[in-house]
Amino acid sequence: IPATPSEQTRRAITSTRDTISKIREANKPPRIYVDYLIPLPAETSDADIDPWPGGLSQQYPYAEKILREILAGVVEDSTPDKCSSQIISASDCCGLFIQESPNSPELDVAALLFPGPDQFDQMKQIEEMVGPKRTLLVFNRQFKRAEDFGFFKKKEAQATLDKYQWAFAFQEIACRGEDVKLVFEQNVGWKASLIDENGKEIDIMDDTWDVSLRPDYLELEKKINEVLPEPLWMRKMQEVSEKGLKFQRKQ
Repeated sequence: IPATPSEQTRRAITSTRDTISKIREANKPPRIYVDYLIPLPAETSDADIDPWPGGLSQQYPYAEKILREILAGVVEDSTPDKCSSQIISASDCCGLFIQESPNSPELDVAALLFPGPDQFDQMKQIEEMVGPKRTLLVFNRQFKRAEDFGFFKKKEAQATLDKYQWAFAFQEIACRGEDVKLVFEQNVGWKASLIDENGKEIDIMDDTWDVSLRPDYLELEKKINEVLPEPLWMRKMQEVSEKGLKFQRKQ
């Protein structure tokens, strides 16, 4: 998994460029997802229940800076000053960014930051504006499936979402109480790792899984049970039994 934010950004740029090239070779409209794990603010402490109490509005300036850096890296020969932006929805913290290419308008990349179900109509309008040649990137989407758009728009939303494919993802989820990291890169597909209580990274991918598909939760849970039969709470109890409570241990 990416060890630092700069490494995550570098790998996101590389994978996104590779994905766009692959889609262009297939003569399809480049429509891609990027899920970026935004680093926590420097002032965050272990005692914080929610590291982002302000929600998306607090995350937005951090995400904007990251997205601008990625776009400048994805569009060849472009520079940060060639990126324009506008707010799509202030209440939902959704923005549109366009990174211009100095070589050809067809190489421009448009990006939607934090789009949610309420921005579906705007997404369709922006997709039409972008056209079939230019890339439309959805950064840290606020929806997961067509059902998120409501019963009456589900079918139309599914047709739109079917156009998109992953370019890069770095996600974290809780599975069986464990800290699981999921990474997608174009050249390797999906990978899954578990970070144990000692900070050790443990590979939990199964050789039989299709790496082009995001690992299923139940499959991950089954694999974790094979790799780490004892759940986290049991391992913690064993540690207390062997070493005592942390505040009682000698430094």
